[in-house]
Amino acid sequence: MIIDPFQVISIISKIAEEEIIPKFLNLKPNEVFKKSNGEIVTIADIKAEQRLDKALSSLILGSKTIGEEKAAQDTSILKYFNENKPVWIIDPIDGTQNFSNGTPCFAVMVALVLNKEIIASWIHDPITKITIHAYYNKGAWDDTKRLKIKPPAPLNKMIGSFPKKLVQQLEESKKSNQKFKPNFIKRYRCVGREYMDLARGKLNFLRYSGQLKPWDHAPGILINRELGGYDSLVPGNAPYVCSEEIPRKTLMLARDANIWRKLSKLAND
Repeated sequence: MIIDPFQVISIISKIAEEEIIPKFLNLKPNEVFKKSNGEIVTIADIKAEQRLDKALSSLILGSKTIGEEKAAQDTSILKYFNENKPVWIIDPIDGTQNFSNGTPCFAVMVALVLNKEIIASWIHDPITKITIHAYYNKGAWDDTKRLKIKPPAPLNKMIGSFPKKLVQQLEESKKSNQKFKPNFIKRYRCVGREYMDLARGKLNFLRYSGQLKPWDHAPGILINRELGGYDSLVPGNAPYVCSEEIPRKTLMLARDANIWRKLSKLAND
């Protein structure tokens, strides 16, 4: 299946410019809502997803869409992963809380899946208008510049993200005295922007726990894989796969399998 990645970038960029940016720092109280799970959603999320749904599904005949907001209303659409048809995964605004608060750290995330495998992905920053994207077995790009695989830094020079509670445990334990202890960053509250910085080498590892929703992780996972990175679920030691059942586990990503094992041992010792 052939898809022009820059056609998708054009669609994402246009919709972000017309539906998301005009509402940034300009949301009215009646344009912010709470979903049944307690998370917030804005009018910009809803309108952007509706337009992305229509535009992306028209690119591939017979393709289906799974958007975060549509799935919040009807989880049965996750069954599309079981069908032998292309599926577009859409997160219209990743980092909605930041967006609503006026913090310029949010992203639009899109992935294309076939037979539960991620074959293409895009993460777009509406503020800078930059898109990082990847295509299965063809590499990853920062707009038109191909991203290169960088050798991993020594563990004590690595920068990345672990859950706050785990970081506190590590700091309070003897592990904090190990010479190879990595440096932990504060969460961005936008998974998409963390994945973008992982691709650029500004971050070296990421770890997420809880419900691993496909719209949060599928785009970034493929980009990391196309740069030689490694990801696995814990427990289970299996790669992330898009499926009807959303796993409630831990996902960790690193520059390669060796670094992943070292970080995993650090977190589980």
